[in-house]
Amino acid sequence: MEMENNYHVPVLLQECIEGLNIKPGGVYVDVTFGGGGHSREILKKLDKDGVLIAFDQDPDAQRNVLDDPRFKFVDQNFGFLRNNLRLLGYQQVDGILADLGVSSHQFNEPGRGFSTRFDAHLDMRMDQQRELTAAGVLNTYPEDQLHKIFGIYGEVKNAKSLARTIVTARLENPIATLAEFKHVIASHIPKGKENKYMAQVFQALRMEVNAEIAVLESFLEQSAMVLNQGGRLVVISYHSLEDRPVKNFIAKGRFRGEVEKDFFGNEQKPLRAITRKAIVASDLELKANSRARSAKLRIAEKI
Repeated sequence: MEMENNYHVPVLLQECIEGLNIKPGGVYVDVTFGGGGHSREILKKLDKDGVLIAFDQDPDAQRNVLDDPRFKFVDQNFGFLRNNLRLLGYQQVDGILADLGVSSHQFNEPGRGFSTRFDAHLDMRMDQQRELTAAGVLNTYPEDQLHKIFGIYGEVKNAKSLARTIVTARLENPIATLAEFKHVIASHIPKGKENKYMAQVFQALRMEVNAEIAVLESFLEQSAMVLNQGGRLVVISYHSLEDRPVKNFIAKGRFRGEVEKDFFGNEQKPLRAITRKAIVASDLELKANSRARSAKLRIAEKI
């Protein structure tokens, strides 16, 4: 099937393809298929023996599945990378690409509840099979947990008072829609910074609903296991909470603390960074795609 118009413009496209260092007959994985933009470019670099495996848990992404004998689609979250590769008969692969965050399509679908622009049910599930929604978080989580989520995942400055207001308000009526949520927290939204504040709050809820950091860390560990020696890991992140574990895992082989060393002082880590600093979008790309503004691309190679 053809990719939906404007489903999602792939970010840092050429930089990703170059970073993968594609071998024509290799096996590659796009764990965030979306509209298929990155996958299409990968397929252009493969010969008839090459294989591309794409993951996406969003049922909307399945409309964009590519009609190509070299292409295999897995309707799963990339947190299940290793097991699904094994089910397909692949123990090792030559390259893995991840474009983290929410696609333009998901933001533009009112019913998904990702955007602050539409009054919709507070859903925010990337995988529609998950039970927990944003409304579920707001209506069931204790005050201290809400405080933690807004403070850590959203970096919301008044996270404590925000959490208290939500817990107090839901005693009278459950919070189900964006309009209801905005009404409840109206006094906490800074004047002149409404969009930024709501974006931070929504980011926190989305990350909790989808367990994004836990899934990301699991994915990175699995990637190191399944990459062939010399295979490449290419990851695009959009905020510091995503970029930090990617950066730390590439540099140290772990998410917290210092790199482990053996008896002889040799570093024990599975990857080495190909680029010293994160790659960012060019001015030309920023003019064409504003979503690329916060994108950071990191590339690593299996040692």
